[in-house]
Amino acid sequence: MKILLVDDSLYIRHENHRVLERAGHEVVCAEDGESALRLVHESTIDLILLDLMLPKISGLEVLQRLKANPATADIPVVILSSLSEKNRDKLIAAGAEEYFEKSLLMPQRDQNLLPKVLEDVMQRIKNKRKPNPGGKSIPHSLPSQPAALR
Repeated sequence: MKILLVDDSLYIRHENHRVLERAGHEVVCAEDGESALRLVHESTIDLILLDLMLPKISGLEVLQRLKANPATADIPVVILSSLSEKNRDKLIAAGAEEYFEKSLLMPQRDQNLLPKVLEDVMQRIKNKRKPNPGGKSIPHSLPSQPAALR
């Protein structure tokens, strides 16, 4: 899976890039919203991990632009932010597949739960989009947290 990782923190980008590559994913990185929008149009991206507090163009605006564009609207976006989870419902309504506080994914040094959480999220997305025999999508409610965080 090719993942676009968007975060202005060099440390977070480096750490998440390392664990995602180790888990077998191809990862491209952007340090701001402007670069993220450019990269998503230059390459085929399967999933976007998006911080909210970004320079140039905010994560929320990036999400809104992606979902408003038919060429990018179907790319799943997972929000990773230091902001409180109180923003979760607003971001899901705006088109994000999921929202996680960064501190929950990296609770201790050398323990990054991101690959396992993404595996759970991608399975739910696949199940949610799977057509039933009549050709319509099967409704699927997403729990607030993947199994890796419960």
